[in-house]
Amino acid sequence: MKVGFIGLGIMGKPMSKNLIKAGYSLVVNDVNKAAVAELVALGAEAAATAREVTEKSDVVITMLPNSPHVKQVALGENGIIEAARPGLVYIDMSSIAPLVSKEVSAKLAEKGVEMLDAPVSGGEPKAIDGTLSIMVGGKQEVFDKYYDLLKVMGSSVVRTGDIGAGNTTKLANQIIVALNIAAMSEALVLGTKAGVEPELIYNAIRGGLAGSTVLDAKAPLVMDRKFNPGFRINLHIKDLANAIETAHDVGVPLPLTASVMEILQSLKVDGMGELDHGAIIRYYEKLAKVEVSR
Repeated sequence: MKVGFIGLGIMGKPMSKNLIKAGYSLVVNDVNKAAVAELVALGAEAAATAREVTEKSDVVITMLPNSPHVKQVALGENGIIEAARPGLVYIDMSSIAPLVSKEVSAKLAEKGVEMLDAPVSGGEPKAIDGTLSIMVGGKQEVFDKYYDLLKVMGSSVVRTGDIGAGNTTKLANQIIVALNIAAMSEALVLGTKAGVEPELIYNAIRGGLAGSTVLDAKAPLVMDRKFNPGFRINLHIKDLANAIETAHDVGVPLPLTASVMEILQSLKVDGMGELDHGAIIRYYEKLAKVEVSR
């Protein structure tokens, strides 16, 4: 099976490396030529356009920043659709609006192409380890056929419904992650300002009901003042914007999500958009005039 991979960024590059390690033959494309060269050095073949990737592949994977990028690569000039043919499968692992997944799928279906939307959660560390959580929308038989391929990149691969369901699930995931980080931030800033060591608070609560994967992933980094991006604030803004837009389309209010969105926007204005979303705590620190550290 020849696998095309378009998008070799903070997530796509380690994901594609894991596919090569697992023995898959890759054709890759990215605007970042250094990333392409890195994959070529590991045995991948470079392609100049998404169309060329598609011509040389049985299945094409994309890992791109947002909906417009996916539409351009899939449906635009020199895009996947120009080399689309019956039997080709397209797996979009980007986090985009569910309605866009449905739109792209419908256009490609006219050419006989099957599609899965398969966004991921876990950030760069889990992309490197191959332990991402992958949420998949699409036909059961297509999911079954490409389950083993996806399992190379993730420890959890779950089909949640038809096309668009993967990205709807990802939006739910991103809401929970954002609100968890905000809650952690409020709690640790309160404890620190009240004179209690944040590390002791963390160790005391992590085994109880307040414990979570988010708490274990982010509290140690925050206390070490490590805000280099595993998942950038700018990308979380994008995901929450998609969540709010989708929620409004189906008639669901998201008051807590909207509140955290404004916190993220405030951090972006303060020049922190490229930092990890754990930097949400810096919003609270600024208000309380305190720093949470070991």
